[in-house]
Amino acid sequence: MAENANKRNLLVRSIVWRAIKAAVKAVLFYAIYLLIWSFLVPISEYVPAIQQIAETFVAVYIVLMMIGEFTSGTIYAQAFNVARALFVIAYLLMSVQGGVFSMSFGGVSLMVDLSFLMVFAMLLGLLGVARSIMQAINYLAQKAEGPSI
Repeated sequence: MAENANKRNLLVRSIVWRAIKAAVKAVLFYAIYLLIWSFLVPISEYVPAIQQIAETFVAVYIVLMMIGEFTSGTIYAQAFNVARALFVIAYLLMSVQGGVFSMSFGGVSLMVDLSFLMVFAMLLGLLGVARSIMQAINYLAQKAEGPSI
């Protein structure tokens, strides 16, 4: 009876610790976003939708990060890490629309091709996917081996 109560207490402590850790990471990530956004405010005059794009990205990324942290120690954490990396790739593709930007200032037209940087960022995202998949394989291998002596 006392052993079941002890296991329950350890489980509750583990869940509370994960929730606190996830909340602290979310607050830190949002604080970093606010700090970076304060430097990007002048850009929002030229690209009016950038704030909405950035806020949507940050909100979904924080939710996936919190769920991944809350489920740490399980295979679901790896699944949410893969989902987070795929979300970054998909949102990057959707938001930059091919990586070519064009703006007009009076009689001057400016076109910037950032497709190389976009491909580089997508490759980094794929590296994150591969890392998460390797962590999932490692997790499953450790589960299959059982406890070591």
